[in-house]
Amino acid sequence: MLETSARLLRLLSLLQAHREWSGSDLADRLGVTTRTVRRDVDRLRELGYPVNASPGTGGGYQLGAGAELPPLLLDDEEAVAVAVGLRTAAGQGVEGIGEASVRALAKLEQVLPGRLRRRVSTLNAFTVPMLRTPATQIDPAVLTDIANACRDGERLRFEYRDHGGTATRRTVEPHRLVCTERRWYLVAWDVDRADWRTFRADRIDPRPPHGPRFPPREPPAEDLAAYVAKGVAGAAYAAEATIRLHVPLAEAATVVGPMDGVLEPDGDAACLLRTGAGSLAGMVVHVLMLGLEFEVVAPTELNDWVRTLRDRLSRAVERPER
Repeated sequence: MLETSARLLRLLSLLQAHREWSGSDLADRLGVTTRTVRRDVDRLRELGYPVNASPGTGGGYQLGAGAELPPLLLDDEEAVAVAVGLRTAAGQGVEGIGEASVRALAKLEQVLPGRLRRRVSTLNAFTVPMLRTPATQIDPAVLTDIANACRDGERLRFEYRDHGGTATRRTVEPHRLVCTERRWYLVAWDVDRADWRTFRADRIDPRPPHGPRFPPREPPAEDLAAYVAKGVAGAAYAAEATIRLHVPLAEAATVVGPMDGVLEPDGDAACLLRTGAGSLAGMVVHVLMLGLEFEVVAPTELNDWVRTLRDRLSRAVERPER
């Protein structure tokens, strides 16, 4: 009985992880026969889980939305509370839990009955959270749409707006969503450009239908957070700079966040910060706010702005009191 229960939980986890499974694939994953898979699917249905089956060569099993919320998960009130909380966390880009919120929301909405979906939508439409405002607003439905495409290994089609607001049609093989404190990014293989690209999620406007499915690729980097940070901390800005910080890299890392720039070692007592900003003037303020001793490596024009700011601050404190 314990073995059967554990296998049912494993089967349920597999059904939630992908949109559709063939009977043979499930049998291989569980180490059983396809006949046992059919019996286990029937047991899940008896417990209230809406497992759909489509016959034929291209058919398989799919966890769908049912008339009732499946048992052993949440009751109606708990489901609404969790969905609202997950949508809030996803929309606000809460550091550390945002990505998990989107994954959980995608799983929950997959089986949420229609009547509960309407309650969740109503609560979100007429609720104003007093939380830290993100840099840009993004519809959690867009995030879950992207997350589902990543999970199912389906090509994603969307319109993408660049910095100037120009929209282009893109077709990508989505890999992962990466969240920062205040923004979301999609790391994906751009089919037309035959290369990895990073897209700001708030500039993505999905254009379904999506698909077909694609075989997974090797990711562009083992550490996707560092990969995204390197791309958006410098190249995404009009002004770029390399700054030498006169503290060890480990100490600098306590105040320099992933979106502030990329840190590189420069001996035992210093490190290099490669960063970007909208202008050189803004760059000076950005570096000063780190509160660390520094010197400009490049560009040399940045030193002119450092001197300008130095002189301006000196005049401000040296003015006689009125």
